[in-house]
Amino acid sequence: MVTKTLEMLTLDRLVVVIAFVSLFAMAVRTPTDTDMWWHLRTGQYIVETRTLPEADAFSHTKEGEPWVNHSWLAQIALYGAYAIGSSPMLAILVAMLVVAAFVFVWKQMEGGPYLRAFVLVLAAVTSGVVWAARPQMFTFVLTAVVGYLVYLYKWRQVDRLWLLPLIFILWANVHAGFAVGFILLAGAIAGEVVNHALQFEGPEVLSWQRWRKLVMFTAFSYVLLVINPHTTEMYTYALRTVNIGVLRDFIQEWLSPDFHQLFIQPFIWLLIAMLAAVGWSGRRLDGGDFALVVGFTYSALLAARNIAPFALACAPVLARHARPALERWRERMGWARTRQAASRQGLVWLNVAILAVVIALAALKIIASVLPTTQQKAERERLPVGAVDWIESNRPAGLMFNSYNWGGYLIWRLWPDYKVYVDGRTDLYDDAFLRDYLKAADAQTDFEAILERDDVNWVIVEAGSALGAALSREANWTNDYRDEMAVIYTRKELE
Repeated sequence: MVTKTLEMLTLDRLVVVIAFVSLFAMAVRTPTDTDMWWHLRTGQYIVETRTLPEADAFSHTKEGEPWVNHSWLAQIALYGAYAIGSSPMLAILVAMLVVAAFVFVWKQMEGGPYLRAFVLVLAAVTSGVVWAARPQMFTFVLTAVVGYLVYLYKWRQVDRLWLLPLIFILWANVHAGFAVGFILLAGAIAGEVVNHALQFEGPEVLSWQRWRKLVMFTAFSYVLLVINPHTTEMYTYALRTVNIGVLRDFIQEWLSPDFHQLFIQPFIWLLIAMLAAVGWSGRRLDGGDFALVVGFTYSALLAARNIAPFALACAPVLARHARPALERWRERMGWARTRQAASRQGLVWLNVAILAVVIALAALKIIASVLPTTQQKAERERLPVGAVDWIESNRPAGLMFNSYNWGGYLIWRLWPDYKVYVDGRTDLYDDAFLRDYLKAADAQTDFEAILERDDVNWVIVEAGSALGAALSREANWTNDYRDEMAVIYTRKELE
């Protein structure tokens, strides 16, 4: 029985298992994302109070103002994972979501296991820029699920469109990124118009009857977005967020990708590989694939956060054209694909040995990522841990001004005793307020007036920041704490 089970581990299957084990290990990362912390606190608030926050309770600048918390269900899931197993369980949850997404991508890809494994790894490395313990990971998975349903309907003539409304109801309650799903559906719909306009033929070209059905389910899914605690506000939420100018001007994930950074460059590799495969395959580029590639490439070039859906949507297109391209190349080289018998005892045990080594290496990487010492080190390298320890011990009086990037962490560590000045909820803080924050943070000429207007009595900002340097020259401010990460200043009048 054991021997027969082991004989199932053919080389092809070994490649698939190694690809997904490696993917899981790659996705287990020490969770330190700065926005993760306020999501955790919100999830805890919901679980403990059994109510959904309708107004801001975490800042003193927007306290009591309406807050559209679109990610409440994801926040419960994130906090639930944290409550069960602290940071390691959060890291495992993120990895599970990544693997789940790529399972649906794998199902959409053509070709043998080697080609599909290569495309999977390339797409994973490309999309890894957004892997973090945040609600956007649920958008990551649901994007792949919607892509798979469209793939079944178009390429396999399997109708599962009835699932779309259910998926979008869930999506509207876990993250406002459902707009990505509608972009994907819009690309599929527009692509079929292109197919008919160019008079393409084939089983993958939807008839007008099947096209209308896709349009109908897309429209129905959009209508059902109202099934969430904020009802119709979800229709305009994404547009309101995108129109916050500070996001587009200063927040890294909303800026165009900086291709001088190595971790962004896999986007280029995936795009070039896809263009090469399309050119060399000798296969017609389907209108739907064309629309998806154009739409997601365009959006990824506008904002780095859109690189992830680009990878999910375009990996199947790459595989679809790389397969015939490789087959044509083999024919020209006179190479015929041969398969060795999987039942040969030596090969079976060699496969087992290789898999054991891969699993052992993956386990070492995972353990190293979730060790408490690793977590503590990562937090101290990215967050003002020492400064917050000082705050908890010395209890400065009054209202704070804080760095935007640290707002979420300060909510996690200090709320409800202290409320932040600003944090990563840009949808709550309007554009005018955020621009005032930047004036103060950059120590522009009117920064003192902004601090006085908002009754700020103490400041926690980065060491070496413009505001910290300006306050060091002010007679009415005193430097109470300093380390390599952060400085804290308080008004002398409160001493």
